[in-house]
Formats: sequence, C-alpha cells, structure tokens
Amino acid sequence: MDASSYDEFGNYIGPELASSSEEEEESDYEAVHGDMADGPGEIDQMDEQSDQEDHSGGESGGYSELTAMARRMDIAQTQVVLHEDKKYYPDAEEVFGPGVEALVQEEDTQPLTEPIIAPIKVRKFQVDEEAELPDTSYTKEFLVDLLGYPAMTRNLTVAGHLHHGKTALVDLLVASTHVWPEWDKAAPMATPTTKMPKPSEKAFGYTDVHQLERQRGVSLKAMPISLVAQDTKGKSYALNIIDTPGHVNFFDEVVASLRLADGLVLVVDAVEGVMANTERIIQAAVRERLSITLVVNKVDRLILELKLPPADAYYKLKLTIEEVNAVIAACPLATSSMCLSPELGNVCFASTSFGWCFSLQSFAKRYVEEWDMPVSPKDLAKRLWGDIYYHPERRTFMRKRAEGGKDAKRSFVHFILEPVYKLFALVTSEDEPNLRPALEALGIHLRKTDYVMDVRSLLRRVLCQFFGPPTGFVDMCSAHVKSPLDSAAIKTEHLFTGNMDSEVAQAMRSCSADGPLVISVVKQYPSSDASQFFALGRIFSGTVTADQAVRVLGENYTPGDDEDMALATVSGAWLYCSRYKIPVSGLSAGSWILLGGVDGSISKTATIFDTTTVSEDDLAIIRPLQFSAESVMKIAVEPVVPTELPKMLSGLRKIGKTYPLAQTRVEESGEHVILGTGELYLDCIMHDLRCMYSEIEIKVADPVVSFRETVAETSALKVFGDSPNGKNRLTMISEPMERGIAEDIESGRVLLSWPARQVGQFFESNYNWDILAGRSIWAFGPGDCGPNMLSDDTLPGETNKPRLRAVRDAVKQGFQWAAREGPLCDEPMRNTRFRILSAELAESAIHRGGGQVIPVSRRVCYSSFLTAEPRLMEPVNFVEIQAPAACVSAVYTVLGRRRGHVTHDAPKAGSPMYMIKALIPTIDSSGFETDLRTYTQGQAFCQQYFDHWQVVPGDPLDKGTVLRALEPSSGQQLARDFMLKTRRRKGLSDDVTIDKFIDDPELLEIVKSFGAM
Repeated sequence: MDASSYDEFGNYIGPELASSSEEEEESDYEAVHGDMADGPGEIDQMDEQSDQEDHSGGESGGYSELTAMARRMDIAQTQVVLHEDKKYYPDAEEVFGPGVEALVQEEDTQPLTEPIIAPIKVRKFQVDEEAELPDTSYTKEFLVDLLGYPAMTRNLTVAGHLHHGKTALVDLLVASTHVWPEWDKAAPMATPTTKMPKPSEKAFGYTDVHQLERQRGVSLKAMPISLVAQDTKGKSYALNIIDTPGHVNFFDEVVASLRLADGLVLVVDAVEGVMANTERIIQAAVRERLSITLVVNKVDRLILELKLPPADAYYKLKLTIEEVNAVIAACPLATSSMCLSPELGNVCFASTSFGWCFSLQSFAKRYVEEWDMPVSPKDLAKRLWGDIYYHPERRTFMRKRAEGGKDAKRSFVHFILEPVYKLFALVTSEDEPNLRPALEALGIHLRKTDYVMDVRSLLRRVLCQFFGPPTGFVDMCSAHVKSPLDSAAIKTEHLFTGNMDSEVAQAMRSCSADGPLVISVVKQYPSSDASQFFALGRIFSGTVTADQAVRVLGENYTPGDDEDMALATVSGAWLYCSRYKIPVSGLSAGSWILLGGVDGSISKTATIFDTTTVSEDDLAIIRPLQFSAESVMKIAVEPVVPTELPKMLSGLRKIGKTYPLAQTRVEESGEHVILGTGELYLDCIMHDLRCMYSEIEIKVADPVVSFRETVAETSALKVFGDSPNGKNRLTMISEPMERGIAEDIESGRVLLSWPARQVGQFFESNYNWDILAGRSIWAFGPGDCGPNMLSDDTLPGETNKPRLRAVRDAVKQGFQWAAREGPLCDEPMRNTRFRILSAELAESAIHRGGGQVIPVSRRVCYSSFLTAEPRLMEPVNFVEIQAPAACVSAVYTVLGRRRGHVTHDAPKAGSPMYMIKALIPTIDSSGFETDLRTYTQGQAFCQQYFDHWQVVPGDPLDKGTVLRALEPSSGQQLARDFMLKTRRRKGLSDDVTIDKFIDDPELLEIVKSFGAM
C-alpha cells in the first residue's frame, strides 16, 4: 500500500496526477519547438550551440530569440495574475477597429424616463396635404392669373358666434371647387357619432389644421383659403376667404382678419340669432369701414328641431335679420347703405351641415329656368320677401293679403319654404320605391347604395343635388362686397399714417400694381413642424416677388428713427390655402400673400416696403390693430428644469408672434408673466408653448388678473417736487376725468396728432370743456392712446413758458413712466388727469436736462396721485348664458357666489331657451363655466369676455382694515387685500408711503395733517 495515496485521516486520494495546466504548457512548448528538433539529442546540441554563439557573439541570433521567448512564456504561465489585471473581454479597438473612442461609465447615466432606443420623433402639428396639391375644378395657374385683376377679386372674412357654422360654410365652398371625397362620404356633423363610424379627420374643418382644433372641435386660429367660384351666370371670381374663430376669447383673430378683408360675411344661427360675439364682430366691421353681408345658417334646425310650420319659420328668419340690422344701426359709424334684406341680395339662407346655400335670386333662377317664365330672376327675387302675397289660383302677386283671402300666402313661404319642407318630409318618410321616382322627377339621381344610408346622410345627398353649388353666395359677394380696386381709397385713408399726398399714398389709393411695394402684415403662421414662421399680409400697391429685398417696419417705427426697421429678403411667396400652399413667382396689389424670410423682426404686425422706389421721407406704417378687448388675465410660468429657461424664453417670443393679444412680461420679482383674454386662450398658449415651441415641462401658477389704479377725488393740496440738483420745481394736482373720456381716448375717437384746435373743439362739444383747456393737453398715457391725461394749466405771468416748452418732452416721459407703473402696486393708471400748475426751471439748459426733469415729473405725479384718494380698479366680464327656463334659478345662485349680478333675463324668441346677461368680476370668473355646468347638469352654456373696469370697494391705503389669514375678504376689505397680495407677489414691500416722493419736510407735514397716507 502506497502511503502517498492516502491523506492524514486515512482517506484515499489516489496517485498524484499531472495538472491540466502542465499538460497545456508541454503542448505549447512542443508546438513552438517541434519544427526545430526531432529528438532530445538535437535539442541538447542546439542548446550548446546557442550557448557557444552567445559567448562568441555569432551572427545567427534567431534561435536564441526563440529560446528567450519560450522561457518568457513559461514564466507567464506560472506567475500569479491579479483579478483586476485579467482580461476577460476584447478591447473596443479589437472589436471595432482602430480609431474608435471607448467611454467607460461606472453607472447608468440615462434616466429611466428615456427609452434605450428613442423612437423617431416626427414634428408635425398641423393637418396638411401629404404629397401634392389637391385637384380642383380650376387650374392653379388660372387662380393666380385671376388674382392679377383686382376687379375680379373679393377679399372676405367669414365671422360669427361660436358654433354658428362658419367653418362648415367654408367647407361647402371648398367641396364645390375641390375634389374632397372625405367630405362627400361623411355624415352631417349633427349625426350621433355612437351610431356610425367616426369620420376621417380630413372629412370636415378644411381650415381647422391645428392639432388642438381637431381635438377640441372648435376653431382657434384664423385660416385663409383662396379659390375660384362661379356665380349664377357662370362668371368666375377669385375669392380670398379667411375663416375666423367664434369663441369670444379669440376675438383678436377676428380683428386681424378684418384688416385683410374688404367685406364681412356674417354667419348667424337661425335659432340662436344675434349673440354676444355677433355684436362685437359687427361693431369691429363698422369701425374698419367694411361691407357687411349676412348668411342665416342652420335653417334645418327650424324644421327638424323646433318643427316650426313654414309661416312661423318665416317670422323667425325675419326676426333674426331684424336683430342684425338693429345692431348695425346702433353703431356710431353705420350708414343706411349697410341695411340687410334678402330682396336687396345681401342675405343668403343656408344649412351648411346638409350642404346647401341659396339666395333669393339663385332660387328664383331655378323657377325661371324650370318653368320658362318671361321674367328675369332678379325681378322675381324682389317679390319673394316681405309683405308680398301670392294667390295660386289667380297666379298674381299682391301687397295685401285681404285682397286674396285665405288662399293667399306669403311669396317666400309659398315659393321657397313649402318646397323645402316638402322635400325634407319626402326624404324622411318615404322608402326607396316611392322616393326614387319623386326624386328623379326633380332631377335628383342617386345610386342604389345611397338609399340604404341613414336618413340624415341621405337628406344631405338629396339637398346637395337639389340646390347645387353655392352660386347664390358668389352672387351676394360679387354684388355687395367691394373689390380691392374700389375699396383701396377708403382703406388707405383709414389706415395709412403717412402723407396722403405722397407717391406711396397715391399708388395705394389706386391699387396700382406698378407702384411702390406696400404690404400690411397682420398675421404670422408657423410651419407644420413649428420650425419657422411665415407672414400673411395684404398687398396695397406694387408687386412682390421671390428673392426681393424689402424693408420691414415695425409697429413702433417713426419717421427719422430707424430703430424698428430691418432689411430682409423674401425667401418665398405662396398663396395660403390652409392645408396647402401654392408657390407663386409674384403677386400684385389687391391680393393676399404668404411671405417667407421676413418674420425675423416682426413681433405682431408690420409694414413692408421695397428698398428702391420709396425714399425714407415717405416711409410710414399702416396703423396697428386696435382691439376692443384687453388681456386682463395672467399666469406666471417657469421651467421645471431651471437650465431650460432659454428654451422657454424662445418659446414665449414665438407665442407673441402667433397670438395677437398675448403679452409677456417680466416682473421685478423675476417671474415671467403671460397675459391673455381668458382661460381657453391661456390654455391654448400653454399647449403651444409646451408642445410646439419649447418642448419642455413648464410650471404654471394660479391665474390672476391685472388691476388699474385711479383717483376718486381731486388732490387735497398742490404738491410740488424738486429735481436732484434742487434747481427745478414742478407743481401738480391730479383729478378724475369725466365719464367716457378714457373710452374715447382708447378707441381713437380723439388723437393728439390732430391740430390743437380740433382737439379743443372735440372736448368742448362733447364734454363742455373750455376751448383753452382742450388745447392745453400735452399727452395721453401710457402710450399714445392711454386713458390718462397730462395738461398744462400754468399761467404766463407765473411760469416761464419758453423754458417749460423746452422741457416738455422730459415732463411727458416722466408722466408716461408714472402712468405705466402706479404707486399702489405697479399697475397702470386709468382715468386720471394730471394738471401742471406751476414750474420753476433753471436758467441754464444744462441744469434742466432730462436727467433732472424726468425723475421729478414722475415723483410729482405719484405724490399728487396719492393725495387724491387713490383707488384700485378691477376688470369685469360680461357673461351671456343660454339655459332652459328650469335652470334660471341655479344660474342666479352661481352668479351670487362670485360677486356677479344679472342685467338682463328674458326668453329667446322662437326658441325654448332663456337668455341671461350678467356681469362678473374677472378675478372671480376662473372656473365659473365649470360651476355653471355642474349646477345645471350641463344644460347651461356661457360665453364671457372683458367688458369694463370698475372700482374695487374699499380704500387700499386703509391700514385699519383687518385681513384674516386663510379667509376670503369681502366688502370694504377687498381693495386692501388685492393691493397687498399683488405687492407681495411682485416682491414689493407691504406699505405704500408718500415719504419717498416728497422731499420738503414742511410739505410732508402738511400732507400728513390732511390725513393723506
């Protein structure tokens, strides 16, 4: 027994075996030396020979190198290798080749929110034609050539209240001129979507291209489209149409669209009639001196929903037209020629959801052609409206019904409404065997598959064929909307701010294609991926071409000051047709044009001139847009990741380009504030900011409102202030202005650009001012149309008038500064008049420069303001609510909880709804619509917009007012509460003192003795 085969405990372990590593070493050694020696003898001889060669320094060293390498391999095989030095995987250079950079990271730096392989991101935010231009009933070249004849062009704005059918009317025009199979196959929008498949997103809303518009089902942007349409005589007209939103928050889009157009197509629901936004649109159109035409839409609701008999339906239609005429007549600038009536040809009747539209003349033309009447369609149309009756047996028209007895019917009822009613009844009640011959007798031929459709889709097919294309609409527009050639003089005199005797003004008046280039840019549109912007404008004169060098004048440009002027090159020109763009080499005066490459310096609107034909002396801008609404609701925003602030700022600049009334500011506390007209407006801004323009996460604060500062009484005493060098002194008082002056200034009814005599006559005739008081007005502020006034009431014997006139600009700048940032909470002033009573100025001009006069002017305005019982003003919204009679009490309850009150409450004539008009403070209007729908189970619908400013109850400077934490203020506490919270939000101190505005100790004691501050 071999003891080596057992361990110390007697366990058998077997003989010692050669390790696998030793076998590998031997095999490696043999592989290296196998070719050099066949046996041990040769190896020994080679070793000896190598030793001799090494000692003798022989020339052959190959064998010795191999031997040394073998020995090193033996050492490498037997030495100990640390774990961190072992090589388990090949290097990046061995795998990918030389020149590859390898980055080693000890942990995963990619956040869990990001996928390992990110999907390809497609930036597309609009619905547009994918491949090429769509097929139309005309060639694109014919459209472009027709636009070169201004007499054959009509520029139209389609506007109306929310959901009155504006976009559907444009869809009807597009479907009649474009190959649009989705529209032909789609069911009417009124069809319940639960009973049939959802229509394609391209089956409706041709001008609703924004992704948010598709999701919400409401238009948010004004979108243009250009097409060629024919009237009843077959004459072609080029129609530039812009579809506008109906929501009251987007009224700024309507105002911008009216600037482009020569006429307004007002769309009114036949059941709802004139609504709040309808009145505002009419007033804006009258201010812009536009022709007004009317489309009474949704006539089918009178038949299918209200089920009115034809005679009652006539009275409902007549009432709707009379309501529109009443609103037009109430406008100050309205004329008798703006009256609307079907027999005049400026009213159409339509049901755009069922695809038909007609005028009296187009309907009469059908009778004349069908029955071969010996009368013209125009003469017959005059007898189809009003108190004109038709006796079917005598076949005569008469003015009085008594002459024809009971058999006489109104001509409109007999010739138009009754046939339409019979057609509706026939389609909805008969089956195919009875329906087919009746329709074929009317010239309506349908496929067999059409008869198995649901009744509303079948009704749409029948009515589309019966009425045909909307030629009556084209008749109305061509006859009652002025062409660009005819309206050029009116628009030039109303909008151009330059010299009316200059060459530029003359070319604009004549709409000359050969004159200097003048383009008014009113809107900017992003590309489908929101990477660039295009400018939409109207060419007033001249011809624009691609690659043309132009001068872009901003809103703040003034002659002699080139700060707001930039040079640009037109990179491209297109006809904008909502879902597609038609590239053009150039367009002439009277057309709408979409320009690329000129948006860099444009913030809101701009005026474009060429660089060669117009001298700098003749440069002037086209008047900026004037809005009746104000951006009074605001939110504060900041990025979730602070390092992404530059992205947010870039997005805010783009927001200002696309939303005409959006404003962005930076408060003293550093927060970025966005101002808008309402909740939906701000919600859309935030969607675009997050998803389109900045693509970052943004935090939003709760919405707040803007305030205004005013005075309730005249200053208690004369207040003066000294300049920093002590050599100039101004004395002022402040007082409230008469009711209506602030509104006149804001609306532009009075301008300081007028001669002083004309300004004085305006205030003398309207407000019984002294003629000298009107002439002494120095400035309005803030801005040129601000609702505050600075006047010079100094006497020549007490004040050096030449010196005062020398520092007039500096005093005005101080006044503008004070009016823009009031002393209560840094909000603009309103309805305040500052009167300069005396001025003591230094003899040397160097001692009464702007650095000395501007600060004292501002401080004196503040001190006189604070001694005149300052008050805070808040915005108030007008609310229009539609609700059933059973929900009226719930509406009153919701309004009462938000400091609102009802001003009008009456049933809507011809409908089962009640119309409630109310006023509610804007600060309490957030969430009002949600509460209203909750309390009325979704039966009430409201629209609200800014209406006026009103004084907040209470004294904001009353330190005796007790404000309890976490409790809402009420009554006389509101003014103090609003002021303190606004100052804290802006990073200002709580207390407002007059001490820092008055340097003279004696005057300060007198002011305090009067109880001021």
